[in-house]
Amino acid sequence: MFVMELTYIAPIEEVEDLLDAHIAWLDGYYASGVFLASGRKVPRDGGVILAGGVSRPEIERIAAEDPFTVAGVCAYRITEFMATKTSADLAAVRENPAARA
Repeated sequence: MFVMELTYIAPIEEVEDLLDAHIAWLDGYYASGVFLASGRKVPRDGGVILAGGVSRPEIERIAAEDPFTVAGVCAYRITEFMATKTSADLAAVRENPAARA
């Protein structure tokens, strides 16, 4: 599973101009089951996406496709982690460390 933290590197007005395209990009990956949760950081200097079911190279490719990335208004920091405990609602994405060994 991945935590995709994005930080704005351009004025918020430039980010706002791309928001509809960014939301359409998010919607596509929600529909495919890759994205599990997302939202703005507080204060609003970027956002966070929780994603799973793909490899590190694939999540890096997905981040590179974000209209925010393409336009150069954000930078991503991607952290991979093993979700060994989750709420019942996220049971399907739990990982077994022994299966990875």
